[in-house]
Amino acid sequence: MKIAFQMDPITDVDINADSSFRLAEEAQARGHSLFFYGPDQLAYQEGHITARGHDMTVQRVAGTPAELGPRREVDLSDFDVVWLRQDPPFDMHYITSTHLLDRLKGQTLVVNDPFWVRNYPEKLLVLDFPELTPPTTVARDLDTIKAFKEKHGDIILKPLYGNGGAGVFRLDANDRNLTSLHELFTGFSREPLIVQKFLPDVSNGDKRVILVDGEPVGAINRVPAAGETRSNMHVGGRPEKISLSDRDREICAAIGPLLREKGQVFVGIDVIGDYLTEINVTSPTGIQELERFDGVNIAEKIWQAIEAKL
Repeated sequence: MKIAFQMDPITDVDINADSSFRLAEEAQARGHSLFFYGPDQLAYQEGHITARGHDMTVQRVAGTPAELGPRREVDLSDFDVVWLRQDPPFDMHYITSTHLLDRLKGQTLVVNDPFWVRNYPEKLLVLDFPELTPPTTVARDLDTIKAFKEKHGDIILKPLYGNGGAGVFRLDANDRNLTSLHELFTGFSREPLIVQKFLPDVSNGDKRVILVDGEPVGAINRVPAAGETRSNMHVGGRPEKISLSDRDREICAAIGPLLREKGQVFVGIDVIGDYLTEINVTSPTGIQELERFDGVNIAEKIWQAIEAKL
């Protein structure tokens, strides 16, 4: 098959951690040809969805994860699969790319389905499952957020469309910074904020459960660094081996059919204690860590699910 990856620079990835690299590596091992382009090189040209990028051969060599061919323009309808894998922020640039990739429907399989990536951003899709999530409010209005904090005392405040733990704050019952943080966020963004009740179980880790076509295939536990609330690996969280609990499987059983129906092939959900906090559909991570802990080829499972759809 011909596979295109729309992603951030492949030359910058960590070959031992990056999930996009692992997906490309497995595709190459299965005999598929690879093409790389950045989201800025995606275009609509007189009825065609095109991209300027490079034929690619990936290699597990630190500092040189890929060899790229000469830059050329391609029509993405000539490809079998396009991977939507650039990282957020989930801004209008990101949203526009989903609109353009949507136009490949019926010609090329785009993973994850861009229509539902656009309509199911990670911190909003969980609102469909209030019985699984901690108390949550999405608001820009300061009084609304203050009322939530007054009710719950200890809260987490974060940007609605951020990623990797950036801009996440814990405000306990004695904290006096809510108004200042609200001023900071609203000073540079028109987006609402999301606030959730703080879950003390985060000290034991924030579990990343990976689902392939709606079915859980394993989990890793991300433990916050000393003195840190956030457990994201981008900010120093330590991955640990962990098994799926009965509650994890209950959560996956509730959300899996919807993910499968909407073409979300590779999804990573975040679970703290008994609560679902995020459903990551844009560019989830965790494949390589899970493969090392469990000795299971997760990338193979993802490609088997994709190949079954073609």
